Amino acid sequence: MVKISKFLKPFAVSIAAVVVLLFAQAQCELALPDTMSDIVNVGIQSGGIEDGVLQAVRQSEAEKLFLFMDEEQIRLFEQNYTLLQPQQLSEQQRGQWPQAQQPLYVLKDDIDESERQQLNQALSLSEMIVMSISAQPQTVLQQLNLPQDSDVFAALAQLPQESRAALSEQARQQAEAMGESTLNTAAAQAVKAEYQALGADTDAMQTQYILTSGLRMLGIALLSAACAIAVTWLASRIAAGVSRDLREAVFRKVEYFSLAEFSRFTPGTLITRTTNDVQQIQQVLVMVLRIVIYAPIIGIGAVMKVVQSNVSMTWIIALVVVVILSIMLAAFTIVMPKFTVMQKLVDKMNSVLREFLDGLPVIRAFSNQKVEEKKFDDVNSEVTKTNLFVNRVMAALMPLMMLVMNCVALLIVWFGGHQMDLGRLQIGELMAFIQYSMQIIMAFLMITMVSVILPRGTVAVRRVLEILNCEPSIEDPQQPQSFDPALRGVVEFRDVSFRYPGAEEDVLEKISFVARPGQTTAFIGSTGSGKSTIVNLVPRFFDVSEGAILVDGVDIRQVRQKDLRDKIGYVPQKGILFSGTIESNLRYSDVDASPQQVEQAAVIAQASEFIESRPEKMASPIAQGGTNVSGGQKQRLSIARALVRNPEIYIFDDSFSALDFKTDAALRRALNELCRKNGSTVLLVAQRISSIMHAEQIVVLDQGRIAGIGTHEQLLKNCAVYQEIATSQLSKEELGYDAE
Repeated sequence: MVKISKFLKPFAVSIAAVVVLLFAQAQCELALPDTMSDIVNVGIQSGGIEDGVLQAVRQSEAEKLFLFMDEEQIRLFEQNYTLLQPQQLSEQQRGQWPQAQQPLYVLKDDIDESERQQLNQALSLSEMIVMSISAQPQTVLQQLNLPQDSDVFAALAQLPQESRAALSEQARQQAEAMGESTLNTAAAQAVKAEYQALGADTDAMQTQYILTSGLRMLGIALLSAACAIAVTWLASRIAAGVSRDLREAVFRKVEYFSLAEFSRFTPGTLITRTTNDVQQIQQVLVMVLRIVIYAPIIGIGAVMKVVQSNVSMTWIIALVVVVILSIMLAAFTIVMPKFTVMQKLVDKMNSVLREFLDGLPVIRAFSNQKVEEKKFDDVNSEVTKTNLFVNRVMAALMPLMMLVMNCVALLIVWFGGHQMDLGRLQIGELMAFIQYSMQIIMAFLMITMVSVILPRGTVAVRRVLEILNCEPSIEDPQQPQSFDPALRGVVEFRDVSFRYPGAEEDVLEKISFVARPGQTTAFIGSTGSGKSTIVNLVPRFFDVSEGAILVDGVDIRQVRQKDLRDKIGYVPQKGILFSGTIESNLRYSDVDASPQQVEQAAVIAQASEFIESRPEKMASPIAQGGTNVSGGQKQRLSIARALVRNPEIYIFDDSFSALDFKTDAALRRALNELCRKNGSTVLLVAQRISSIMHAEQIVVLDQGRIAGIGTHEQLLKNCAVYQEIATSQLSKEELGYDAE
């Protein structure tokens, strides 16, 4: 995606919003296991009591706790609690602690979170010790060698501080072995027992905590869903926008390609790269924005949570990550080269299909449908085999990942069960650990899901960038010149030589002539002599290899291509029409042309008769490529299109070949009158001498060189090549020979 970063810049704000939303979604997803763990550990096991900090405690119970607290902890307790007599309790406190019959230590309201954590650390261990002694007083009395009917806490109070400190240290070591959460649960049980002794409704406290935590969990889940929906919406808009911009950029780039670039990129591959490849990039962008960015966030976050929650089982996660990465690396190593092959095969299949559609009449004429079927079946089978191989490899990833995930769950339950037996792990923590582990695995699963399309997207990006990074061989000059206004329609070739890109020999060698306004310059010669090449050099479809072409006194390489082509009315060898109407095709050269200009062009091109014969006349529809009109009609409409522009220079590249002699003659008479009237220059490529006999200048070509230049009569006298062509096409009477 870095390679198409400039197309992502317009969506920078949206991408930033997506990243922020993904972090928010990940935070929500990571908070859910902790919330569930709190519901199980605190809400169910601890009765809704979060820690060992008492809201209220009887003075007698507080004194028991003091036995196992040092002076600093006792001072901290006294700073944060207020000792109240029963009659000093407020109405709310009496309702909360109805059985309070002795002085109470009540927690102050202004305690902050840090002070609460310090209190919890000071109280939890003492509460666990007091609860343990209260549960088994005889065992302690026996250890102290005291009568069984003695008050155990009164006896402990008589012991030296060092003895009680040793007892506290022993309990602390046991608590560290069990873990902080187990200590908190034990302390919460002591708090709950104290609340029950004060007459508090502990069941209501538990219900309230579970409901509050459940609603919080629901809110987190809804927020996560909202973030996911927003991310999907934004990602779709970004991907669609980038796809739109890429298609437009490719289209604009191809518009400025010269014929040299079209020889490098075939129409089939250009279509594939503009449609299929850009579509692949769009899908990859959605995946990247929705999954590829999110997966590392949730995966790393889950790893951090796992490390913080229970270090003793993190080795399981490390093992899983190594196994998953090994599986994915092996899959990518096998599959990645196949994606490049696949895109090339798609290009090949499109080329075969395009060739089949273009040549369908010829195929049917020679009954070669079976040959074409075999050709298409071969490339189609290659695409199918490659696709099947890739899909089978990728399809195997999901079962493997699920197997890994289930094995991880078994490992966690197995080792987690042993930890629970030892009192080092609680049920809620085990459940949270499993969920975090699943989140880590799901992060890799998400990457696996998109791994099928990511490599294809990489190949697609590379193929699209080949188009965008391809610099056209024909470009406008940095400081364009202007045409000489004193000259209009003068075309001059000065020692022009030309060689097609990649060719070993020149097609044209040392071509020199001048075509003047109001005159027709015709080109004739054998097939492959370079006639069409000459006229294609004038609109600068190719640049000359040597020499120069001047239009109106200026080298065409020193002017803007648009300025040059605005002077030219071009009719190609093969008439090309666009989908629309007859009028839209005629106005293609000049959208601002008046109706009179369009009608006059149709009359001169001998197209008005068949246009008027149609019910819709100028509004008659034209199918794509002009498939609903004949070859002659297509040529006449192409000629009329060039006439609508009323240019300085007309180029007819063998554009009368599909016309009958009568129509050809009428069209040439009207065209000659128009050119003489407007002073236009005509460059005409022809195969028939009868079509160019009256041209003011005929250029005879032979193997890329000029064999002769002159009028029809002059060439018949002094050009052997022209004589040979004329003899093969005209009768003796037409040549002016006598009967002998």
